[in-house]
Formats: sequence, structure tokens, C-alpha cells
Amino acid sequence: MSESTLTEAPGAHPSGVGRPAPAGRRRSWLRPLLLVLGLVVMLALPLYVEEFWLRTGFAAAGAIVGAIGLNLLVGTSGQLSLAHAFFLAVGAVSYVYVSGEPGGLGVAELGGLGLPPIIGMIVGVLLAGLAGLLFSPLAARLRGIYLGVASLALVFIGVHVLNSWTEVTGGFNGRSAPEFSLFGFTFGNRDPELYVLEVPFREAERLWYLGLVLALAAYLFARNILRSRPGRALQTLRDSEVAASVMGVNVQGYKARIFLVSSMYAGLAGVMYALSIGSIAPESFGLELSILYLAMIVLGGLGSVNGAVLGAIFVSALPLVFQRYADLIPFVGGGGLAAGEAARFLFGAAIVLVILFEPAGLAGIANRIAGRFRRPGGRVTEHPPDTPTRTSEPSPSDPPAQGSTT
Repeated sequence: MSESTLTEAPGAHPSGVGRPAPAGRRRSWLRPLLLVLGLVVMLALPLYVEEFWLRTGFAAAGAIVGAIGLNLLVGTSGQLSLAHAFFLAVGAVSYVYVSGEPGGLGVAELGGLGLPPIIGMIVGVLLAGLAGLLFSPLAARLRGIYLGVASLALVFIGVHVLNSWTEVTGGFNGRSAPEFSLFGFTFGNRDPELYVLEVPFREAERLWYLGLVLALAAYLFARNILRSRPGRALQTLRDSEVAASVMGVNVQGYKARIFLVSSMYAGLAGVMYALSIGSIAPESFGLELSILYLAMIVLGGLGSVNGAVLGAIFVSALPLVFQRYADLIPFVGGGGLAAGEAARFLFGAAIVLVILFEPAGLAGIANRIAGRFRRPGGRVTEHPPDTPTRTSEPSPSDPPAQGSTT
């Protein structure tokens, strides 16, 4: 008898009338309702919270996009990459150069194409994907720590190029990022001035909605990938490349495609990072950024899109919150630890605890908590006294077990 089969009580009507409604049917409307309510809260949030939380939310949205892309590569396909910061840099620099205006900064002469920001965003995403596609042949021949070390070289190369290519990147001083605009509507403080319910909607409020749309699109696209045939092929590839090849999966082809998709996610995250900070600088795209993104997906849960979201929010927002409330948090600020250092200590402790006690990460903890609130909903799991139950002892008519002589 399967787990979902309901045991009929004596005298019950064969059609099932009088049975308690299955829990799945009674709760089928609950999840969509919660999603709608959550979306409504997100849309109304700029009307009630201050600018700090909106800017933190936009920074977290950019981290969510990047973490989802890295989780597809590392958690779903099993390819270790430390080059995520490099692909973020490609997206950010491409956006700044394509949409920026040429001019001078001290003794440096900066270049720029002055194209619309939406063009700069698209170019940044495409160039980051192209960079990942060019690296994919090397990734297809390596695995594990060897792939991680090879990808690490891209980070050092990227930092050197950012410091040296002054005309494009601004050198070690960096350069400012142009305001984003879409069809003539700018996401800055003015032009045009906008009020909603007598609340001024400036840059923070406008970027909040931009980040919400981009993060939601990235989330849905990743979920659709995992539910499709390519997603199942990538999971098979993660478990065993030999088994995937035997089942007809093009191993090198799928490795190249997932590197392409992951790099495009990173390129979009880089553009959002530039918009969040308002500028780019070479030291922002070093090895530390790649480690932070690995911390996001490990804390959230490898292979889980929801886990990538939770991990990105935790890792990206915690330093900002520590910095904002440093005076109220013990051992942080004043004579204690700096906000960034305290956040790193907490990240390290959280990673150790996750690896020891909850390998599924924050997503596993969330699923466990949600499971405690689920009730059986009328599902009968016990047999009535007059219903015979099958035991593990074989009856005389049962065939002998394999390898048995009786």
C-alpha cells in the first residue's frame, strides 16, 4: 500500500464520500496566497521604510542574482569555480564603459560610448557570458580543485587588467557608474520627480523596484532550468560524469552551457553592483568577492535556488546592518571589531555549523521549520483493528528470496 492511500473505514461509501479531505488539496491554495501576500508587501515596502533598507535590499537583490548563477554552476553541475568575481567585473566594467561619457579624471583620460544604460546592461551580460564561454573548454577538461585553481587565475588577471586599463576602468581610482534609465525614465533622484501617496520616490525607491524585478526574473529562470530536461542532465553530470555520458548527456556541451549561463548571471550581478555602489574600483572584484559568493551558496544550501536567495541575503546584508547598528551590537564598533570583520567571523562560524549540523544549509533549516507546521490533514496512517496487516515474514506461497535454497 502506498503512502498516499487512504484506508477506508468499515461501511464507508466506495466513492469516498465522508472521507476527510487530503491535506495536499486543503493546502493547495496556501502557498500561492503566501506568495501573493509577500509580493504585495515587497511592492508596498518603499512607502514605509527608510532609504537605508531600500539600498540594502537592492544590494541584496544583486547578490541574489549572482548567487543563483554560481549555485547553478557549483551546486547543480558540480563544477567548482572561484572566478565569479571576474565575471562580475566584466559586467560592471562593460556597463560603465558602454553607458559612460568620455572625459578626464585628473591625469587620466576616460573613454566611453555614451549609449543608453539598458544597452550597457545588455552588453555587460553578453560579454560576461562570452567570457565564461571562452573559459568553458578549459573547464570541460578539469574538475574539482584543479578547476578551482584554474578559475582563480582569472581573478588575478582581472584585477591586473582593471588596474592597468585606465581608459576603460579608471585605474586604481575607478570611475563612477552612470545612472540607469529605461525608455526615458531615470532611476536617479530627479528627472522626473515622482511622488506616490505623497511619498517621494527617489533613487533608492526606484532601484528597489528594479532590483525586485531582476531578482525575480533570475529566480524564475533558474527554477525553470532545474525543472527541465537540461536541469536533470546537469544533476546527473554532478553525480557522475561517466553515468551521464552513458545516458547520452553531452558532458562537455553541458559544461560549456552552464558556464555561459552562470557567467551571464554574474554579469547582471556586476551591473547591479555598480548601480548599488555608484562606482567601480579594482579592489572590489578581488578574491574576497569570490569567497563571499561561495559562502552564500554554502550557507544557503548547494543545489537549491531558495538556498541561494537566503544565503545571498544573509551574507550581503549582514555587514551593512552591522555597520548601521555598530553602537548597539556588543563587541562591534568603538573599541571592538569593525563591522566587516565581525560579519566575516560570523560567516565563518555559520559555515562551520552548517557543514557539521545542517549540510542542506539555510534552505534545509527553512524546510524543517515549515514541516513542523504541516499537519496530517486527515490522512489515515493506522490500520483498523479488523484489517489484517502484512508482516515481514514470508508466507508459504511467497517465492524464496534471491540466493536462497529454500
